[in-house]
Amino acid sequence: MQATLLTPPPRPTPTAAAVKSLLPPPHGPRQHRPPFFVRASVSEAAQSPPSISVESPQPPSAKQHQKLNRYSSRITEPKSQCGSRGILHGVGLSKEDLSKPQIGISSVWYEGNACNMHLLGLSEAVKEGVREAGMVGFRFNTVGVSDAISMGTRGMCYSLQSRDLIADSIETVMGAQWYDGNIAIPGCDKNVILKLTIGLSSILSEYFVRAVVIIYNRSILISWSLPRQYFDIVSAFQCYGEYVSGSISDEQRKNVVLNSCPGAGACGGMYTANTMASAIEAIGMSIPYSSSTPAEDPLKLDESVGLELTLDDFQKVSDMVPFLAYLKPSGKYVMEDVHKIGGTPAVLRYLLENGLLQGIDICYAVTRRTLAENAESFLPFFLLFPFIHSGYTRPLENPIKKTSHLQILYGNLAPEGSVAKITGKEGLHFSGPALVFEGEESMIAAISKDPMSFKEYVNTCICICHLPGESSCYRGEGPKGGPGMPELLTPTSAIMGAGLGKEVALLTDGRFSGSSHGFVVGHICPEAQEGGPIGLIENGDMINVDVANKRMDVQLTDQEMDMRKNKYIPPPYKANRGISYKYIKNVEPASRGCVTDE
Repeated sequence: MQATLLTPPPRPTPTAAAVKSLLPPPHGPRQHRPPFFVRASVSEAAQSPPSISVESPQPPSAKQHQKLNRYSSRITEPKSQCGSRGILHGVGLSKEDLSKPQIGISSVWYEGNACNMHLLGLSEAVKEGVREAGMVGFRFNTVGVSDAISMGTRGMCYSLQSRDLIADSIETVMGAQWYDGNIAIPGCDKNVILKLTIGLSSILSEYFVRAVVIIYNRSILISWSLPRQYFDIVSAFQCYGEYVSGSISDEQRKNVVLNSCPGAGACGGMYTANTMASAIEAIGMSIPYSSSTPAEDPLKLDESVGLELTLDDFQKVSDMVPFLAYLKPSGKYVMEDVHKIGGTPAVLRYLLENGLLQGIDICYAVTRRTLAENAESFLPFFLLFPFIHSGYTRPLENPIKKTSHLQILYGNLAPEGSVAKITGKEGLHFSGPALVFEGEESMIAAISKDPMSFKEYVNTCICICHLPGESSCYRGEGPKGGPGMPELLTPTSAIMGAGLGKEVALLTDGRFSGSSHGFVVGHICPEAQEGGPIGLIENGDMINVDVANKRMDVQLTDQEMDMRKNKYIPPPYKANRGISYKYIKNVEPASRGCVTDE
């Protein structure tokens, strides 16, 4: 008997008053970082270019501290800026408005994605809140890509590229328009990451020290059936594997697809968007409770910021972070459940009380309070222990796993490193023959054709996905080979849905979605397009993945590897013009964060 699906009714978009009410009053003076001043002087020699000299920053005066329109005044105060002022009057600003701070409200609104479709209304509420605070708000949009829609197609090649487009477009508008601050409203995965990146870049820039606040779009509500079973976007991805394996009927598959996304908001589990939103809230750059409150609930760091991080730094952090929350994709629960036990703030207070976070005076949040001061108003975690016993999360003394699920693996298959998502339930060791697919499409086709025969064929094998190509050479899923390092959520979901999670490990020089789970290793460097060892693997090669010792090796001699490498001819790039070609020519390896401005 098919269960009846219960979908909550839609909730209204938060009002300006609701958004404003989430911001506590100022709490003491803020420390302002002195700006750098750049002076350009032109030499009299015609052939000499302009010379740039940087003046030493001077301590800001009390008047400068109080001048909130420090940047916009560059275009609103000088009498010579008649054109600037004329345009601003043309968009509706009065003479009095020109003396007010101008705030850029950057939104990733577009109608074609559940994560983003409600951001236009949210940005309107934010703009009204800015107006009520005595400032002028100007909304502007940036681009967005729906990973869920493009997943499993070549459209996913544009996902990672959008990260740079978002950052560049916001930086362009903020710099050209001389806005005094930015309120960033992200939606889907890359939106959230890049709003943080542009925020930190603005704060740490030597030339533009602007205030940045991030207002997260918030998580989607769950759909559930009786007996209690959660439906979310990963349910939709996995139901195809369940269908082809005979676990569910076609009608049940359609029911999951129809009801997996009941409305607006980011994908509900601890996937990329919610993970990044929680991290942003933890470092104080977004409003408390914003990462865990559902979008339709009425209550509602790296090279780019001057830090030198390596893969080994992530391993060190991973070794110190216990795995406490039993959340999807590897667990059972979603962010709405975290909201029920006090949300991200309750977790932050618990971590602060146990010495795993610092809330000292220099750690100011966007509330103008320190993280520790914010936590004083959060519900103590000990009051939530009944929920802990329900299985949502574990106490520190009894974690699900003593270390994080992220593991950095090296070896002759990944000389420059790789990233594994291993929660422990998959085991810590996998060994088997390689089965190379020419693209994820061919792998899905193999599962669809005969899942039972496929299951027997791939028993304890390691699948290596490459892009389809016309030549006999392997083509990688990496930053240049993709291009854009596409995510492989579709094949991992099909594997898990078909019940092959114990039999198949999936290795790639591409990426995995935050929604992916199973024995998966991605970001393998160097990538196949650049002659990396993953491009030299052939069907039947034995591969060992040893997570405990952080190794991943193919059982081939150095001589055999050298011989294959000498014969290897990289395939031509997938693009020879346009944005994809520019990305190929500029992108750094995955081990360096796929940055494009070095």
